[in-house]
Amino acid sequence: MRTVLLLVSILFTLSGCAAVPVLNNTSTANLPPVMALEELRQQPYHKVGRILVTRKVYAADYAVAPTLQEWGLDALRLEAYKMDADAVILPEISSKESNIFIFPVFPATEYRAAGVAIKFLR
Repeated sequence: MRTVLLLVSILFTLSGCAAVPVLNNTSTANLPPVMALEELRQQPYHKVGRILVTRKVYAADYAVAPTLQEWGLDALRLEAYKMDADAVILPEISSKESNIFIFPVFPATEYRAAGVAIKFLR
């Protein structure tokens, strides 16, 4: 019983630092914008590809809810930059919690950000 309690306390301690998904310290100033479809009515464009970014967090996510949208948009913009796209459209950001982990009391949350990278026709 002592060993189980020790293991549980160690897992809680180590997993606590992974509670908030963050991007690396890249500057977001030069990243492509996320645009609404209404903004694109006058500009012709072609789709570069679909972007899907997932991140799994093994801990309680008490502080994530306010920053989930920010994380998702920044992740989409970063991937669009890597694809040499001019913008991102149709962003979808979500989270899904599942209790499938070593013990059922440890929540695992999967964060997903999806969108479409586009390039403007010149």
